[in-house]
Amino acid sequence: MTTTDIAQGRRVAVPGVTAGPIDTFYLEAGSGDPVVLLHGSGPGVSGWANWQHTIPGLAEHFRVIAPDTVGYGATSRPGDIVYSLRTWSDHILGLLDVLELDRVSLVGNSLGGRMALDLAERHPERISRMVLMGSPGVGMTVTDGLKALRAYEPSLENMRALLLDYFAVNPSIITDELVRIRYEASLPAQGCGDRLAGDPLTSVTEVSRDPRYAVDLIGGLVEAARPSCRAPDDAAEPGSDRSPVRARHL
Repeated sequence: MTTTDIAQGRRVAVPGVTAGPIDTFYLEAGSGDPVVLLHGSGPGVSGWANWQHTIPGLAEHFRVIAPDTVGYGATSRPGDIVYSLRTWSDHILGLLDVLELDRVSLVGNSLGGRMALDLAERHPERISRMVLMGSPGVGMTVTDGLKALRAYEPSLENMRALLLDYFAVNPSIITDELVRIRYEASLPAQGCGDRLAGDPLTSVTEVSRDPRYAVDLIGGLVEAARPSCRAPDDAAEPGSDRSPVRARHL
């Protein structure tokens, strides 16, 4: 399977989170024990943006699934949804049920890592292993990068500055094409912002202090992340095959 084949992705209806099912976009490749890749947050993020360079290597040994969490990428955004950690992790749990995956390994980047922790706490029987990359957890403090995400206003100049100042160690990977793709994916649709409520900085700080924090209080986290309210055509994440040497974290 080529990278182009993977990028085309698949769709499935995931029930149980909102009144109606969520039209969920996900990438899949390989065979074997299932590994689910959970993307992070930020303007223009998606499963493809985070994991496009990671999937081919893992797919040589595992069945790899990389969903667009509700509110991000090409997955639908129901009008009655309230974004919160519980919403996101329940969406992933519902996807596992639809795909008939009883037990999986999780790789979570940033917000995806926090979702993995929530799933492991509430449904440990569904998780065999976890890899967490820059995940919020006990003791995290709000960083300048997170503040920059919150302050981002869509423009090519602001996207370029965000990527150069906070995402990449090597500035040569921040190309004009990458800036354009991420900028276009960060543009909100009409009315999307009206559903994103709460104080994101307080929410992120509180949820990171204790994995058992009451998840109903962290809906504001999505404002800090600013999930794009339109699907990116072919988004690419700077340092998607990231290691601590290749990329910074927020």
